[in-house]
Amino acid sequence: MKPGSNGEHVLQQQYDSADRANAFYDAQMLDHLNERMIRLIQRQEMMFVATADKQGESDCSFRAGLPGFVVILDNQTLIYPEYRGNGVYASLGNISENPHIGLLFVDFLETTIGLHVNGTADVLDNEQLLQRDDIPGAVQEALQVKGGRHLERWVRISVEEAYIHCSKHVPRLQKVDKTIHWGSDDESCKGGDFFATRKPPGDAE
Repeated sequence: MKPGSNGEHVLQQQYDSADRANAFYDAQMLDHLNERMIRLIQRQEMMFVATADKQGESDCSFRAGLPGFVVILDNQTLIYPEYRGNGVYASLGNISENPHIGLLFVDFLETTIGLHVNGTADVLDNEQLLQRDDIPGAVQEALQVKGGRHLERWVRISVEEAYIHCSKHVPRLQKVDKTIHWGSDDESCKGGDFFATRKPPGDAE
């Protein structure tokens, strides 16, 4: 079956880009992760996560961790951890209704190459993950961490599409030191009311 959505194919015909699109599908799109893709993922400290609910209302979020926080179980399966957050569970709530997920990794520091990984996701509790025989030792060690970097649960992705995001418009950035307060509820660490969205006292609806 041809990769991509029906909408893609309709617009490719409308805008006369079908030949270019097909060349991209043939040359750049895989249904699994190859070794170079795996190596890029393993050195990333962040990624962007796109999900949608059953009505198609979408959400894009950000996930971060130490290098290797996204764990490759095999070339069609990866997992990433969920740490303590704001308790909204926007991404996980969407996954519970609609398993389709899109991940975007961007190597801002070295190659400025991006990697799209699309597939289906489900949520695993720590106990469910430990029942698998192929869990790397590093994951088992991570599950024992207490405090801010304690892992609450995991998201498992079955890879359906993996392909490049070209580097020509991606800036190269420089990493500087920042103290990460994993799992903190301290408002000063989380940004406080940066966008001034809180209602003044006595102004509640």
